[in-house]
Amino acid sequence: MRVLIDYRAALRERTGVGEYTHELVRALAAAGRMGTSTPIDVTIFSSSSKDRLTDSADLGGVHRVDRRIPVRLLNLAWHRLQWPPAEALAGSGFDVVHSLHPLLMPSRRAAQVVTIHDLNFLLHPERTRAEIRRDYPGLARAHALRADRVIVVSRFTASEVERLLQVPSDRISICSPGRPEWQPRRAQPTGGYVLFFGTLEPRKNVGTLLDAYERLVSRRPDVPELRLAGKATDQSAEWLARIARPPLNRVVRHVGYVAPDQRYELYVGARMLVQPSYEEGFGLPVLEAMTAGVPVVGANAGAIPEVGGDALQLVAPTDADAMARAIERFLDEQALVEACVARGLARSKDYTWDRTAAATYAAYARAIEHRANAKSVA
Repeated sequence: MRVLIDYRAALRERTGVGEYTHELVRALAAAGRMGTSTPIDVTIFSSSSKDRLTDSADLGGVHRVDRRIPVRLLNLAWHRLQWPPAEALAGSGFDVVHSLHPLLMPSRRAAQVVTIHDLNFLLHPERTRAEIRRDYPGLARAHALRADRVIVVSRFTASEVERLLQVPSDRISICSPGRPEWQPRRAQPTGGYVLFFGTLEPRKNVGTLLDAYERLVSRRPDVPELRLAGKATDQSAEWLARIARPPLNRVVRHVGYVAPDQRYELYVGARMLVQPSYEEGFGLPVLEAMTAGVPVVGANAGAIPEVGGDALQLVAPTDADAMARAIERFLDEQALVEACVARGLARSKDYTWDRTAAATYAAYARAIEHRANAKSVA
């Protein structure tokens, strides 16, 4: 099976979608090297006027296609004109072309697959920016219905794709991400900080977390530092201004984007992770925290309850008081911390990249079958 995967989300700073893209490619390539009953030949595609696709030691056996075409220009042509076909840019034919976002990669003959991580852009376009706001709300449904297979990362997103985009359930495959290859930390930190991990954008709901922290500061002189780990956006200016003023300026710090090889150490030093997002299609930081042995306060919205289950303290994303109380419980109740950590470690073992690769391979096979059936009918 010859597969072309759009790797552009992982080209620069690997946030959630970029990390999923990179690890999926790595897992599929590993499956292809094992010479099992699932032979697969993986090619990754990149296009940028300035960022180059470099050799990566952990992507051995993966073919690379790197074109110097501005990202915005190619996206406009692909999304609006369905041109040029991927085969023309890659100089080769494929059985499957796979876009890691909701809009199709055009193809002449290959089965077309899209991955939809969430549909927050459809329900709340005001929480998005740039091309996502411009293209996704108006085009996602038509592209999903044309796709030979739609991959999602959770049962929650599967139900949203079926409900909002009217994609039949038998054309949707759930391919959840795997846990990182980390060992659980040996002990809880004696000091440590409270951690938020994610791009500072509206749907991450950092404002309510800051509201909760103001409540904690007012009643706890010993409140630990809150570290906001993630790239700032234009939409985060109000939050950054807020943490520069009293009372948050002495207890909240923005540490910016954290590279993949530095994330484990960041988790190891944390007392807990707080993930207050209005909606997550999966919530990769929750899985990462559970894998490292870090307790999690999570929003009871989107896929976070599905991923974390009884390992998490769940709170309404709009309830700053409940969020503050949940943080305090982890600060004061060691038995609760130990119970949540144990449940999180057990739950994280359900998520492996080998399983993701196997589920994705099966989705590709179903896409090829759908494409063949559609041609025979035509």
